[in-house]
Amino acid sequence: MDYRRALEQAVSYIEEHLDEPLTVEAVAQAAGYSYYHLTRQFAAVLGESVGSYIKKRRLAEAAKKLLYTKSKVITIALAAGFDSAEAFSRAFKLVYQVSPRDYRKNQLDIFIGAKALLDHGLLDHLAANVTVHPEILEIPEIKVAGLRGETTLKDNRLRELWDQANRLYRQIPNRLVDGRGFGICEACHENTLYTMHDTVLFTEVAGVEVTSFADLPPEFVPKVIPGGRYAVFTHRGSLQMLPKTFEYIWGTWFLTTDEKLAWREDFEVYDRRFLGYDHPESEVDLYIPLE
Repeated sequence: MDYRRALEQAVSYIEEHLDEPLTVEAVAQAAGYSYYHLTRQFAAVLGESVGSYIKKRRLAEAAKKLLYTKSKVITIALAAGFDSAEAFSRAFKLVYQVSPRDYRKNQLDIFIGAKALLDHGLLDHLAANVTVHPEILEIPEIKVAGLRGETTLKDNRLRELWDQANRLYRQIPNRLVDGRGFGICEACHENTLYTMHDTVLFTEVAGVEVTSFADLPPEFVPKVIPGGRYAVFTHRGSLQMLPKTFEYIWGTWFLTTDEKLAWREDFEVYDRRFLGYDHPESEVDLYIPLE
């Protein structure tokens, strides 16, 4: 049996029974796989266990209900498979860092924990276009010079910023020969992952690697990427799907890893493997800072 089809059947079964008691054995039976093979394929392709996926999807649906319905917290908790409001509150706070009542009060549909339904397109993306298990690297300090622009997750204007940067980067002195391109997210300066949502305005620097900032024209900004440990994911294919990769990083990996996030800036690296915005064989590395 094709493993992707089996995973699709497993996910479909989970979604159809999300408000009911669920066991991994029942999911495996619906997928036509043994318990062992399903759990192994699920973790290898999707980066988490079946049980973790079920729990995170239930919490994500509960978060939507808190924001967009008037249902009582206990009603939402029971529908999410919890025996009590207290157990639900503890699990919810581990993911969202606030209680269900405070989440409803804040009215922020935040990026962290927004675990979307794993439909056919997203399943294919995770299976073929993302390294779901990142490489952990220690890197030295890196100097970057480039242009700063503003955008939101909903109205993404980063392509325009990069088009402008690519037209002007030859004016940057002290560039490395065949130097890499960097997209540095500055969202963590005023926001955290627990306040970021689709309409939050944040800044990004699109630039190139340099040896020094001497004689840098005023229209360019200097950035120093601190050395340290980073989790490195590789995104393959069109950058139009890059938000889906970040959905996986922040909605799955971040919520299941034992690694601790460091409050440095995350960034993308564009080297010779980057073949263009829409090229199906392009590769971009995403660096997530770790303690």
